[in-house]
Amino acid sequence: MADERVDSEIVTQFLLNTCRLRPRLTKHALYAAVYCAIMATTERPDDNDFIPLTTGSVAEFYIEPMLLHVGDVDMMFHPSLELAIPRGHPPPTQLPAEFHNYVKVVEINDSHLPGYVYLKLRYLLTYSPEDEKYNYVEYDDMGVYLSVSNEQIAVRHGPAVVYYLSDRSYLSVDGVYCCRCLVWPPQAADWPARQRNYDWPDSATVDRVINNGCDVVGVAHRRCRQHEWMNKHQWRLSFSRAEIVLLNSWMPVQQIVYHMLRVFMKNKRLTDSADTTGTKILSNYHIKTLMLWACELKPRSWWTDDLNLVRVCVELLRTLAVWLNEARCQHYFIHDCNLLDHDDNSLSTSQLAVSELMSITETSLCDWFINCYIRQCAQLCPQHIARLFDDVSSTTRLQNAVAAVVDWRLNELPTLSYYTFAQSVIMVEVSRYALTVPSCLCWMRELSVIHEDLLVYFVALAFLHAAVKISRNTLTDELLDALSTICLQSNPVRHRHIARHSSVLSLSQAAKLMKVVANNSCSTVQLIEIELSKAYLHRAWRCKDSESDSIYCLANVYLAVLYYTTGQYQTAIDHCTLVMRSQDH
Repeated sequence: MADERVDSEIVTQFLLNTCRLRPRLTKHALYAAVYCAIMATTERPDDNDFIPLTTGSVAEFYIEPMLLHVGDVDMMFHPSLELAIPRGHPPPTQLPAEFHNYVKVVEINDSHLPGYVYLKLRYLLTYSPEDEKYNYVEYDDMGVYLSVSNEQIAVRHGPAVVYYLSDRSYLSVDGVYCCRCLVWPPQAADWPARQRNYDWPDSATVDRVINNGCDVVGVAHRRCRQHEWMNKHQWRLSFSRAEIVLLNSWMPVQQIVYHMLRVFMKNKRLTDSADTTGTKILSNYHIKTLMLWACELKPRSWWTDDLNLVRVCVELLRTLAVWLNEARCQHYFIHDCNLLDHDDNSLSTSQLAVSELMSITETSLCDWFINCYIRQCAQLCPQHIARLFDDVSSTTRLQNAVAAVVDWRLNELPTLSYYTFAQSVIMVEVSRYALTVPSCLCWMRELSVIHEDLLVYFVALAFLHAAVKISRNTLTDELLDALSTICLQSNPVRHRHIARHSSVLSLSQAAKLMKVVANNSCSTVQLIEIELSKAYLHRAWRCKDSESDSIYCLANVYLAVLYYTTGQYQTAIDHCTLVMRSQDH
């Protein structure tokens, strides 16, 4: 027993000391930002932009263990032309700027299986520039259901599509096509208000979760994959956005335990077994669900008092074994959804996993982490430290070897400046692709989270890139909207497809830019903002609806002010003259 306690202490202290807080700028975070921008830039028919979201380990973990725990970059992306709403919910009149001016609205209808739904075509939303809101009409044919469509794929993992970019050395991307729902779904209506004895998640976190809504991903339940219609039309509710918020609210010790469980289950190949339909019997999602329930049902003291990470893992693994034995794993958000609802043919496979999980003791798990985890970490150290593990026959030798690894980790200096590397990657990608409103929004959103200086660097590169483009050709409408989006970071260009044909919206965009100029006289890009304002006013002139005197006069007055501001006095006088000649000046 003495050795067991010592070994548990060694493993616990090793994980606590080596799982440091992850820096915001990492290789994986950078690749995620690049992929989001590429996804947003790619041209598609009907101006149907894809709006990406980084999910999975890159978004969920804020710790950085010695052993890499992030494989591929996980991403969800929803089209700007589609939106899901709960059944019976009124069609929205306002949408985020990322959505198109024409949006198909589908209604979420329950299937006979909890958590799985069908998407019924219900409304068509059309944006009205005059009212600044969406109007709707109902579809005549109410029996049309949205089918599951996928991009060209190389490999498929459930709803995920694995993308490989052949001309890059980047990681691959698990991309999940989804339909966005801005409303918290009624299928999980009891989650926000259910009784929580230990105040996790707290009310502020619950509010953040439900305000993010959910998504619907295209994948059928394993029982329905042989049915031709259901396999093509069945979707599953996804709570990835909620899980990102919840996992980032965990204490560091909870993130470390989650990492330990994932590493152990993966290396013991307990997440490899699948049933006859190819559905995994145990997966990372079961481990995540186990952790979510534990964080809610266990008091804070269970995680922090007399801390023993190995004992915590053993107890959680045995809970998972009980769930597997009873074929019952309650979904964390949907109360009547069972995540371990497998067929009878998988019974023998699941029983093998149950036996292995139940046989785990604190001693055996300590031995595994010492021999399979800590030794592997030692291989990352200089050779003289790694050699200490050649002889750990006594507790003292083991403690000295582990302490050497911990000391090296705590004093480790980065061998690569990721900031410099990030700059080079951003420079290559900005020059490779056209600047668009969606891509600029993605770059700014992702880089502001990673490193504020990289956001400034991107803005400078974008302006330089635009200057080169304009010197060779001219300022296109698309580039004008992109540059305006960069200048108006808190108020991006909205409904750009309409704005290019509406003098009112072009005038409105010019007014927003001029307001920025007036409120920030010390801006380093003030002249750029003024020139962009001029371009929008000239674009207003080109619109078919610009013949009215009110539009004509206002555009000329604004232009006169702007040209006067930049010292072009004769041009300012010319615009004043045009106003004076108008009958309605």
